[in-house]
Amino acid sequence: MIPSHSGTQSPSAHGMAAGAAAALRALRTLLRRGPEATPGSFPVPGARVPPATPCVSSPPWRSSSVRTLQLSSAACAGHNKWSKVKNIKGPKDEARGRMFMKFGMLIKIAVKEGGPNPDMNLNLAQVLEQCRNKNMPKAAVEAAIRSAEKAKPASQHMFEARGPAGYLLLIEVLSDNNTRTHQEIKRVLTKNRAMLSDGARHNFNRRGVVLVPGENVSTERALELAIEAGAEDVQDTEDEEERPLLQFICDMAEVRKVRASLEQLGMQITSAGLEFVPRTLCPLDQEQLDAASTLIEALNDCPDVVRVWDNIQADS
Repeated sequence: MIPSHSGTQSPSAHGMAAGAAAALRALRTLLRRGPEATPGSFPVPGARVPPATPCVSSPPWRSSSVRTLQLSSAACAGHNKWSKVKNIKGPKDEARGRMFMKFGMLIKIAVKEGGPNPDMNLNLAQVLEQCRNKNMPKAAVEAAIRSAEKAKPASQHMFEARGPAGYLLLIEVLSDNNTRTHQEIKRVLTKNRAMLSDGARHNFNRRGVVLVPGENVSTERALELAIEAGAEDVQDTEDEEERPLLQFICDMAEVRKVRASLEQLGMQITSAGLEFVPRTLCPLDQEQLDAASTLIEALNDCPDVVRVWDNIQADS
């Protein structure tokens, strides 16, 4: 969906990876020591981690004012100020209706891939949990499952695109007419000075993401939770209501395990599933953010579009 990006890490990225690895080793040592280790004896978690070097060729949506708790060099993901901005544009009732429509599409995809029984279909179970968390009416959820079973064949597709400021987009669609959908996506992109760009997908990794409420969780505790649960990374972010969240990133195959571990550690799960996590972020100024928000909103208004992923960060 997004223009191609080199996977080669810069020297600074290698430095960050080495520093993160050292921090993890130090924290694991303290955890093994037990009560003797005091929070003050480990300086890294208490310090603010400097943001990753932004990708010059692609503009970031995510705000540098949002603290990230990075345990790995690949930490560049998450819902932050940028994603919050793009998610709350427009009247709330209209946005709520569109959100339920998108959930219906996600249910259709999940049923198509694994059947209508959430006990046997982890992806469907995760989507239904998100529906409950967003207060989607039970009748609407059940209707979506029934219609998914009877729906005429539709195919999933991922469009890759580049915005005018260099940021990358992955546009996930579900359509029974690929030609029509392709034309509509291309029209919206062209109108907003963006374009289809093969190779953008390479700037994203498919990862497992588990979200939990972040109120009253310190930096040190967030790092400890990530290690104890087996997550590769944890980041601070916010939802559309500006409530703090912790985002635990893991291998796709480890989502169930990390989720269960966090629950055993006393954390309430907001959502768990698979996401496209950007490998590098692209900073945008306010004018560019406004234009990108307009483009993404227009894409989300397309009836066949399920989700739009980006590598945008709000420039400080």
